[in-house]
Amino acid sequence: MRWRWAVASPARRILLAVAPLLFLLIGGPRDLHGQISPGPVSKTHQSISGVTQCTSCHRLFTAGGRLRCLECHSEINQRLITNQGYHAAVVKRDNSDNDCARCHSEHNGEKFQLIRWEPSQEKFDHNKAGYPLDGRHATIKCKECHNASRIQTHWQKLIKEQDLNRSFLGLSQSCISCHEDFHKGQLGKDCQSCHNTTTWKDITRFDHSRTKYPLTGLHAKVACAKCHLPEGPQPQTQYTGLKFSSCVECHADPHHGAFQKDCASCHSTAGWKQIAGISPQFDHDKTNFPLLGKHRNLHCEACHHSGDLKAPIPYQLCSDCHRPDPHSGQFAKRKDGGKCESCHTVDGWKPSTFTVKDHGTSDYPLEGAHAKVGCAKCHIPQGAATRYKINFALCTDCHKDEHAGQFAAPPLSNRCESCHTAETFAPSTFTLARHLKTSFVLEGAHLAVPCADCHSPKQGQAESSAPFHFRNLACTTCHEDVHLGEFKAQMAAHKHDGRVAGCEACHSVKDWKDLPGFNHDKTDYPLVGSHRTVACINCHKPPNRETSMRHVSFKAVLKDCKICHEDVHARQFARNGANPGCEQCHSTIKWTPSSFDHEKTAFSLKGAHERVQCGACHKNLHGVQGKQVLFYFPTPRECAACHGARVSGSRISPGLRRSSTWPGKEAKISGEPGIEKGGMKVTQTIRAALLSCTSSR
Repeated sequence: MRWRWAVASPARRILLAVAPLLFLLIGGPRDLHGQISPGPVSKTHQSISGVTQCTSCHRLFTAGGRLRCLECHSEINQRLITNQGYHAAVVKRDNSDNDCARCHSEHNGEKFQLIRWEPSQEKFDHNKAGYPLDGRHATIKCKECHNASRIQTHWQKLIKEQDLNRSFLGLSQSCISCHEDFHKGQLGKDCQSCHNTTTWKDITRFDHSRTKYPLTGLHAKVACAKCHLPEGPQPQTQYTGLKFSSCVECHADPHHGAFQKDCASCHSTAGWKQIAGISPQFDHDKTNFPLLGKHRNLHCEACHHSGDLKAPIPYQLCSDCHRPDPHSGQFAKRKDGGKCESCHTVDGWKPSTFTVKDHGTSDYPLEGAHAKVGCAKCHIPQGAATRYKINFALCTDCHKDEHAGQFAAPPLSNRCESCHTAETFAPSTFTLARHLKTSFVLEGAHLAVPCADCHSPKQGQAESSAPFHFRNLACTTCHEDVHLGEFKAQMAAHKHDGRVAGCEACHSVKDWKDLPGFNHDKTDYPLVGSHRTVACINCHKPPNRETSMRHVSFKAVLKDCKICHEDVHARQFARNGANPGCEQCHSTIKWTPSSFDHEKTAFSLKGAHERVQCGACHKNLHGVQGKQVLFYFPTPRECAACHGARVSGSRISPGLRRSSTWPGKEAKISGEPGIEKGGMKVTQTIRAALLSCTSSR
């Protein structure tokens, strides 16, 4: 079939561009993965590891290489959509997918922990999760609430974690999701409208005046159990459905029906006895000043001091009765003149009705985390001396300097907002790009190091002591000198930019094992021949059977061959107790063939002997420490030893034999005396030849 590519459509152009890359990813060199991948993924993401799985997390052909985190982690996406939980508070909504990598950085190795608790799980600031732990909740262990039994049913299907006991999602903030409803639904589900987290019996939050039956007068002092009694087959305290339309629902009629009107027409809850001078039909609510809220509980004399109930009294302003001004005139310059009702009601002086929204009209709008701060945190309660006009130009007007003056000098001058926001103190907004403008540029592996690894307080010191300015930027400020000063001279040298070389004299910031600055040829033992292929650890042995070279002494290595290599000749070439150097016969290029020159011995190989293999003459094997070792001494030089009994027309006695001897000992000849040849016996000739060979070695 003929392919027609006459028209280069956009799809075809993309395919032509991508095809080589796909070939390299699928069938290219084995080491290509290391050149394309930024690093191995964590154990959690091993199922999508590999360069062919990139699109599982990364969207191709998108600006900025957007991530796809929320497509898998749909439960987190659900929290972001509903604006609930910890992630809703910290994730940047304009780029939520890519923002995941700000805290959960990948490609840092299989053992890298994607979830890190700062400073620890037990000290996690629960306020960031949208549910502050106060009162008794502050003492509860995490697993008492965060376990599978507490997770809502519809969330159990969303959570990807198979072991729900490890998940922190899916909990309801409703009290009854953890606590039993002792009221059996009579008072709704908002337990905190009456109770607090300190103790169940503290119900000071409950305000009876907001119910259908406000407690006034002496009713306010009656114990709850006097009216709320247990009823039903299984006695249950009743809080709703009580009858209270008339006094006789609770009180017996002491008049036995003599008066048909309601008790309230003559009496009040302030006391049973009628106050003299007050008409039984008097209703204060029909006056110009109805008694509402806390005013209902006041005795008449509290306002009518003279006892003349008809004498007019001022009541237009709260300050007509409530003096002196508890705020000492701090709000007198407001548009309303500092009227009390702008922030308070007759139902109670506290809490104030001044809200976060109202604070937005002041000179200091509450934004971010400030919106959740209780008033008393800034406006320290001191009774009438409480200050509401406070300094706020600098963050340090309220917050202590967490960095202990490290940024007090220009250009930052303790402007916290340069690195932090009102949303949260951590993480900082100080980015890698800004770090490039400092005196210590982050490069290589330093780019993946969490800030706290370098900027952290010493053990036992407060968080505020974390260093951000270092007098010495040498490698050893953070890293241990594992060489214990062996390379002090090299580390003290200066680089081309004037900085002290330190560890970078040999290593790079990309990887510890990357040694671009080290050259063995510049040492007193250059690596030549086969030595170039030997692993460092084979010569530089680590102590204590360690498997790494962390504590190796590099300068303690001796250069004698026998330090690393076994003497395969079993010391037969030793002279005066010392081995001659291996380099006399061998080189670092290759062990065999040897560079031994037989012409320098007493037995020349010229002629036909040049083609004879060494093993044809040297056959003397001995067992040494369980190994068979070829001994070169003694080797007879007589022709008869190799070529038979007849040598140059003379006959050597059949009884003449060569016996095995150890190196350094004279060869012994056993048998007959031998035949004269040239004025010398054969036995004497062999002995002389052996001695000559030995001396030539």
